[in-house]
Amino acid sequence: MDADKHAHRHTHEYANEHTRTNTHKPLAGEFCMTRITVLPHEEYCPQGATIDVPPGTTICQGLLDNGINIEHACDMVCACTTCHVIVREGGGSLNEVEDTEDDMLDRAWGLTSQSRLSCQAMVGQKELVVEIPKYSINHAKENH
Repeated sequence: MDADKHAHRHTHEYANEHTRTNTHKPLAGEFCMTRITVLPHEEYCPQGATIDVPPGTTICQGLLDNGINIEHACDMVCACTTCHVIVREGGGSLNEVEDTEDDMLDRAWGLTSQSRLSCQAMVGQKELVVEIPKYSINHAKENH
């Protein structure tokens, strides 16, 4: 009986951990993931990577959860541009850019029409190809 209590407690702890870190809650019997291909980046992902994340997760959180430590100086509240990414493929499946993100993107280094703040871009169900720009604007990281 103690083993059953331990197993139940462990399962409950896992469930709590899972619901804290992932915003997508699959329906009964459903477990879908979205593939993100991250192009090589000298510092964060030298070999490139392919990761799977639950729809509804931000690109930034998905990268961090999979060991790709992209900068996010504002703690993912859309107050900087350090998590700027370029969505090379699949960008149409992401949530719409809101005014706050659009205003912040104007300050991003290497801005393109495919640019997003990864902390604001929610993954849909379509595969993505993402590039992390070579540079970001992060005064805390600059060497003066």
